[in-house]
Amino acid sequence: MFDSLTDKLSSVFKKLRGHGKLTEQNITEALKEVRLALLEADVNFKVVKDFMERIRSRAVGQEVLESLTPAQQVIKIVHEELISLMGGMSSALNLSYKPPIPIMLVGLQGSGKTTTVGKLGKFLKDKGRKPYLVPADVQRPAAIEQLKKLGEQLGLPVFDPDPKESPLTICRKALSWANGEDGDVLLIDTAGRLHIDEPLMKELEEIRREIIPREILLVADAMTGQDAVNVARRFNEALDIQGVILTKLDGDARGGAALSIKAVTGKPIKFVGVGEKLDALEVFHPDRMASRILGMGDVLSLIEKAQEAIDTKKAQELEKKLLKDTFTLEDFREQLQQIKKMGSIDQILSMIPGMGRLKLPQNLQGSEKELVKVEAIINSMTGQERRSPEVLNGSRRLRIAKGSGTTVQDVNQLLKQYLQMKKMLRQFKKGGMRGLAKGLFS
Repeated sequence: MFDSLTDKLSSVFKKLRGHGKLTEQNITEALKEVRLALLEADVNFKVVKDFMERIRSRAVGQEVLESLTPAQQVIKIVHEELISLMGGMSSALNLSYKPPIPIMLVGLQGSGKTTTVGKLGKFLKDKGRKPYLVPADVQRPAAIEQLKKLGEQLGLPVFDPDPKESPLTICRKALSWANGEDGDVLLIDTAGRLHIDEPLMKELEEIRREIIPREILLVADAMTGQDAVNVARRFNEALDIQGVILTKLDGDARGGAALSIKAVTGKPIKFVGVGEKLDALEVFHPDRMASRILGMGDVLSLIEKAQEAIDTKKAQELEKKLLKDTFTLEDFREQLQQIKKMGSIDQILSMIPGMGRLKLPQNLQGSEKELVKVEAIINSMTGQERRSPEVLNGSRRLRIAKGSGTTVQDVNQLLKQYLQMKKMLRQFKKGGMRGLAKGLFS
C-alpha cells in the first residue's frame, strides 16, 4: 500500500539530507515536490493545499533553519501533519449502549460491504462480543446467501429474512430476534447501488430513523481514490455517518482516499481492509499509517500481529523441545502455520523500519508459495515420518512427492534444510551465539 507515494517522499527527503544546512529555498523546492507527490497520489486538491500551508509555516521557521539536523526536523513536521490529517488518533466503535447494539453498514455496490460485515463480525467475536449478522440487502441477488455462508464459516448467527419483505421490516424483526437470543451487537448489511440515488438514501434513512443505529459506518473502496472521498461526503451529508471502513487498502499504491477522507468529511477512518481473508480487517491508526507512508515501518502493528498469531503455550513447548533437541517436522509445520497467520511476507517487511521500500529478492518473491509447498510435503508424511525423518527411504520420498504434488528433489531439499536447522540449534544449545556461528560456517 502507498508504494508510489512512499518512494517519492523518500526521494525528496534523501535530497534534503544531502544538504548540511538548509536554506529557505531548499525547503521551498522540497515542499513543491511533496505537494506534487500528494497530488499524484490522488489526494484531494484542497486538502493538499491546506496541508502544505501548515507544513510551510512550520518548516521555514527558526526551529528548522537553525537546527543541527534540519532535514530530520522537516521530516518530523511532515510526519506530525500526516498524523493530524488522518485524524490524530484511532477511533473506536461506540459500544456503550444497551444490547443489542445496532451497527449499520452502508455503501455502494462493489465496495466489499457484505464481506466487511463478516470481517467486522469476526473482529468483534475475537474481542469477546456476541455479534449477530443481518442480511437486509434484498436488492443484490445472492447477497443474503453470501452473508449466511460467511456466518457459517465464522460461527456467527445470521438472521434468516424473507427476501420479499422490506429492508426496514427485516431490520425490525432482526432486532427483536437478537434481543431474544441474547446477542449484544447487531451488524446490519444494507443494500447498495451502482451510484447514489434517492431511493437508496430514502431506504437507509427509514432504517436509521426506526432502528436508531449506534454507529453508521460507510464501507468505501480505497482503490477508487477521490470517488471514495466523494461517496463518503455524500453519505455523510445524508446520514451523518460515524466513520468509514476503507476496503482494499492493500491494493492501493497511491493512498489518496486514506489521506483525504477525514479532512473532507470530518469523520474518521475506523477500520481498513488489508486482504481477502476474513481476518484481514485492522483498526486504523493514523500515527502508524503515517510512519509507513514515510518508510519508517510499523513496529507496533508487527508486534500485535505476532502476539495474535503466536500461541504462547506452544511457544513455551517449542522452547523446551529446542533445549532437549527434540524438534520434529511436526514442530516445523506448526511454526510455518504461525508465520502464515501474520500475513504475507511483503506485508511483514513493510512494518519493519527501512524494509518497506526494499524490492523483494527473487528467492523471497516466491517464498509464500514455497511455504505452501513445504506444508504440503509435511502433510503428506505419516505421523511416524514427521517425528522420525530418518525412516524416509527412496520409496517413501517418492510417495510423499506424489501425495503433495511436488518432486522428490523438493522433498530432499526440505529434509536437508530441516537437518541443517537441527544442526544449528544443536550448536546453539552447546555454545550460544559462538556455537551457532560455528554451526553456520562449519
